[in-house]
Amino acid sequence: MVVESEGYHALIEHFTEHLALFEKGGEEGGQECIEDVVMDMIASNLMVVFQQNPDLDADFRFKLMQEADNVMEDLSEVLSSVWTCCPTNEQIAFLEDYISLVKNLFDSAIAERLAQNYVTR
Repeated sequence: MVVESEGYHALIEHFTEHLALFEKGGEEGGQECIEDVVMDMIASNLMVVFQQNPDLDADFRFKLMQEADNVMEDLSEVLSSVWTCCPTNEQIAFLEDYISLVKNLFDSAIAERLAQNYVTR
């Protein structure tokens, strides 16, 4: 659905073009590591998606959660060398933008699903 879409693959390309931002992380052992920041951002964006679409059926919600887990896994693979480091402000800003773009893909998938349901009724 989302992680198999052309849009997601374009976002991955966008991420790799900015990978130099993550060549080094902040210090290890700080209060929040990149993993925590990414997890919080993905979770809060997913919660917003669900709040904006309260009528989604449980099966579709579960699929969206699986997709969010896949996004998290992809980011953990790409950022494995700095995953446990504290993020810099620049890294946080990039991750916020990136994850908001991923949220847009979720919004599009929901709109497509709702349009399909509307047509079949």
